[in-house]
Amino acid sequence: MVSTLIPPKPLAQPISSHSFWRKSYENQADIVDYQGLGASADAARMQRVVSFYERLPRGPAPEHKPSGLLQRYQHRYFNGKNPSAMPLVHVIGTMILLGYAQNYYFHLRHHKNNAH
Repeated sequence: MVSTLIPPKPLAQPISSHSFWRKSYENQADIVDYQGLGASADAARMQRVVSFYERLPRGPAPEHKPSGLLQRYQHRYFNGKNPSAMPLVHVIGTMILLGYAQNYYFHLRHHKNNAH
């Protein structure tokens, strides 16, 4: 990677006698454009960056309003002002209800009118 801040130092001799390496080091001066290091081109580029950052909004981001059912649940119990462990109670209650529903469907409904 060629840095635009510090011009490369000229090499006294190529690292290898291989022609590829020699050509790449000889052409390195052609790659670096010393005219591009002037302040006028960089000043215009910096002005575009500065104007971009001036247009960005300042201050804290607005608070996100949850829109869906799961987002409202997450905001209320996990991310809200008062997070709690109530989702654990909801999971345990749901497991109890599903377990009873399965027991009823597979076993208890047969005992409605007949004893075991």
